[in-house]
Amino acid sequence: MKNIIVLVSGGGTNLQALIDAQERGEIKNGRITCVISSKEGAYALERAAKHGIKGITLKRKDYPDNKAYSVDLLKILQAEKADVIVYAGFMTILDECICNAYPYKMVNVHPALIPSFCGKGFYGLRVHDEVLKRGVKVTGATVHFVTDECDGGPIILQKAVEIKNDDTPETLQRRVMEEAEWKILPQAVSLLCEDRIQIKDGRAYTI
Repeated sequence: MKNIIVLVSGGGTNLQALIDAQERGEIKNGRITCVISSKEGAYALERAAKHGIKGITLKRKDYPDNKAYSVDLLKILQAEKADVIVYAGFMTILDECICNAYPYKMVNVHPALIPSFCGKGFYGLRVHDEVLKRGVKVTGATVHFVTDECDGGPIILQKAVEIKNDDTPETLQRRVMEEAEWKILPQAVSLLCEDRIQIKDGRAYTI
């Protein structure tokens, strides 16, 4: 049984999706053992506590830079015996020392179909605002491995969501979460815990 550590910064809706999937028995060979927040008082920590999951706060604002923060976060991950690490609304960019310590063990969910609308600065409502401005007809969500390139790691799963004529960034954000993010993130985490993802030539394959 692998230890899943979830990194959060805010409300924890994706964390809740993982918890719900775990309680339905959909995450195989893994369990969420700890939630780490980069912000004090994040509601995600309350969600964890309600389900008996350990919560730790490591405030980003207490550190001078990302590297110093990452060094201490790495110590916590090692102490918690992390096997799989999930970014769930985690808004802090980490130093490469974390990626190097956990190659192909860290995953993130992005609210668009990578390689579109991704990279530095594309997060939260801005993604959906740009999607609507561009006038694309389909968006969605992507679960990918975390590497030292922002949103550049191998893609694990994607799910498309159709855009409606009357969508706003807020309505689109909610529908992408409900129809895509909350479905494929638990699926990808389970695949990783089951050792069913293979990397070949920089691409991820389900086996």
